[in-house]
Amino acid sequence: MRGQPRGVDQSDRIVPINLRQTGRTPAELLISTRVRKSPFWHLSHAAGCWRATVYNRIYHPRGYIRPEDGGALAEHEALTQHVTLWNVAVERQIRVTGPDAERFVDYVITRDATRIQPMRARYVILCNEKGGILNDPVLLRLSDSEFWFSLSDSDALYWLQGVNVGLRMDVEIDEIDVCPVQIQGPKSLPLMVDLVGSRVRDIPYYGLLEAEIAGCSVVVSQSGFSGEKGYEIFLRDATLNAERLWNAVLQAGKPHRLMVIAPGHQRRIQAGILSWGQDMDQETVPFQCNLAYQVPRKKRGDYIGRAALERMRAEIAAGRPPFSMVLVGMKLGGRPIDDYAPDFWLVSDAGGTDPIGYLTSPWHAPEIGCNIALGYVPLGKSAVGTELRVWLPDEYASEPGRPDPARVCEVPFRPSVNPSARERAHSRGEDTAD
Repeated sequence: MRGQPRGVDQSDRIVPINLRQTGRTPAELLISTRVRKSPFWHLSHAAGCWRATVYNRIYHPRGYIRPEDGGALAEHEALTQHVTLWNVAVERQIRVTGPDAERFVDYVITRDATRIQPMRARYVILCNEKGGILNDPVLLRLSDSEFWFSLSDSDALYWLQGVNVGLRMDVEIDEIDVCPVQIQGPKSLPLMVDLVGSRVRDIPYYGLLEAEIAGCSVVVSQSGFSGEKGYEIFLRDATLNAERLWNAVLQAGKPHRLMVIAPGHQRRIQAGILSWGQDMDQETVPFQCNLAYQVPRKKRGDYIGRAALERMRAEIAAGRPPFSMVLVGMKLGGRPIDDYAPDFWLVSDAGGTDPIGYLTSPWHAPEIGCNIALGYVPLGKSAVGTELRVWLPDEYASEPGRPDPARVCEVPFRPSVNPSARERAHSRGEDTAD
C-alpha cells in the first residue's frame, strides 16, 4: 500500500483527493435506517441485486449478474444490444415552484433557464461562489413555474433552500415523492411504445411527456446516463406505486429481452459522460473537466459563481490557468478492467515512475478493444497523443509491479446515440451550450 503521493500537484485543492492505493478492502455493507431505502430497493433485491453502494444517502444497486455468470460485461452486452431497466431512485427530485421559480433557477445554474421551454429538460451544473461544481443534475421544466432538479450524487436540497434564505424569492423548494427508473438500450423505444403508446416516438432529446403506466402518473424524458438510446420514467407518488410501475415494465419488457442491470458505467465512460464525486466535485471547476460549454459568455442574468468563472476564463486566455490538472481521456494497456476501480489509480510520465496524475473512471471497452479511462493529468501532459504510463493493480497489469502504457486521446471514445450538448457545440465550433 502506497502513502499519499507527493508528486501529484493538488496545490489548488483545499482537501486533496486521497490517492493511497488500498485496493478493494472488502467490507459488508451495513443496512440501517440512517440510509434511505428507495421504493424500488426490495424490487432490485428480488431481481438479483448482490451488491450496492450509497448515493445521495440512498442505497444504490450496483450489480445484478455475479462475476462467475458474466458480471458487468454481461450487463454491458444487454445494454448495448437489447434493453435494460435501472433503479435510479437515488436521483432525488428537488422541486422549485412558484412565481419566482424561473428567476431563482436561472440564478443557481450557469446556463440560461429562460431558454428552457416547458416540457423540456437540460443537463446543467450548479456552482458555488468559487466556481466549483456542486451538482450536475438534469433539470426538468414541467411548466412556467415548476422545475425539478434530478440530482447527481450530492445533496443540493439544502444548498437551494439556503440560497433562498438570503434571496427571499417567492418559491417553494422541496424534495418530492418522485423516483425515476431508466430504460436504456437500442430496444428502448419499442418498449416505451408498448408502455405509453406511440406518442413517445415524438419526444425530442431531453423532451418530456406526461403519461400513465399501469394507472400510475409518470413523466417520461428521452435522456439517460448510458450513451445509448434511452428514457427515464419519473414516477409520481413513488412510495405508493413502485411495485405497479416496476412490474408493468418487467411484463412489457419480456418480448424485448429486458434485463435489470446496474447503471452502465462501462458505456457512459465511452460516451465521456461524467460522474459527480468520481470525475469532479465541489473543488473542480468546469474548465478542468470538459464542461466549459456549460459556462455561457452572454447569459443575461447573474448566477452564483459567475464572477469567479469569468475571471478564470480570462486567466486561461492569458495563459495563466488557476488550476494545475485537467481531465482527459486515455487509452490504456493492461489486461481487461472488468469492474469498478476501488482506488484512483496513478499515472506517471512516459519516462518516469513518480505519479503525476490519476485515473477517475477506468474500464475495458470491448467495442474499442482496449482499456479506457478518464483521469487528471498536468496541463502540460494533456495534449492528445501524449504518452504516459499507468500503474494498474496486479490483477490488471500486464506485468505485476510494472506500469502499462497510456496515451491521451479524444473524448468521447465512442459517441452517444444522442450527441451531448458539448458534442453539438463542438461540431458548431462553439464553447457554450447557450
